Amino acid sequence: MAEPTPKKWLLLIHQIPPKPNSLRVKIWRRLQQVGAVAIKQSVYALPQSDEAHEDLSWIFKEIVEGGGDASISEARFLEGLSDDQVVFMFQNARKADYEKVIRECGQLRELLNASPPTSRKQVAKIEAQLARTQRRMEEIEAIDFFEASEKAVAEMLLRELHGQLSDPCMTETVRAEPISELKDKIWVTRTNIFVDRVASGWLVRRFVDDHARFKFVAAKEYRARKNELRFDMVDAEFTHKGNRCTFEVMIERFGLNDRALVPIAEIVHDIDLKDGKYDRPETAGVNALLNGLVADHPGDQERIEHGGGIFDKLYANFRGQRSYKPGRR
Repeated sequence: MAEPTPKKWLLLIHQIPPKPNSLRVKIWRRLQQVGAVAIKQSVYALPQSDEAHEDLSWIFKEIVEGGGDASISEARFLEGLSDDQVVFMFQNARKADYEKVIRECGQLRELLNASPPTSRKQVAKIEAQLARTQRRMEEIEAIDFFEASEKAVAEMLLRELHGQLSDPCMTETVRAEPISELKDKIWVTRTNIFVDRVASGWLVRRFVDDHARFKFVAAKEYRARKNELRFDMVDAEFTHKGNRCTFEVMIERFGLNDRALVPIAEIVHDIDLKDGKYDRPETAGVNALLNGLVADHPGDQERIEHGGGIFDKLYANFRGQRSYKPGRR
């Protein structure tokens, strides 16, 4: 049997001044985020790849700019430390991460089984906790280069929890609207639109009627006329429900089962309701883009047209993430 080809590694070798201590802590955290492991004091390894090279290059730059010294090397282990030992170091590091997810899943399962939630508010609270755990799982998977065995257990527990929370007995059932009946309508909402109404307008154009027309009115209690549908208004056909924003309600009412819409809904929810329920890393950037949209385009029709481009790009991004798993259910 042929000997296995030695693996290629990237090594970051650094010297960081003892003061200020904040630089040492910052670099340690950055190395943890990219999944590097310490094979010797001040020597960190990653499996060789273009992405790993880029990650270490950014950290290298931070070290040098902070007054330290660093080098990045390509390496193979020929004597002493073996590839198998280094792989074990990576698996052991991720083992600890997955075990934390497993503990959190166990706590949520105990909470669900001990006192099943009886209101949408209680369900939403548990959903938020599960969403945070799911996001942490995705972060770990991104740096689990050698598939730690604990991953399968964590995945199974998360699937079970998502299944429990999607049980019709636990959450209210909402009838999906026939898409054909929503075409050729005029969609009415309040003036001075922002995140929820921009996103909702995009959703209508993208998934319901690509020629949809919009009307912007000043009155909050505007009465719909023939062939009009209101959204994000008092007594509107589509508006907030419980702790869900209009965009979330529309996804459900339209019967859209597209996993790329889940993270977009989480971002829109947090910007609109400001409750930090999902705490996605993209939220601050999307909020800044939407604030720029408002500053550049005072007209509501312009915001609908140009805002749609922002959400098109977000949708394309999440559609391209093959490993993405829904953050809520």
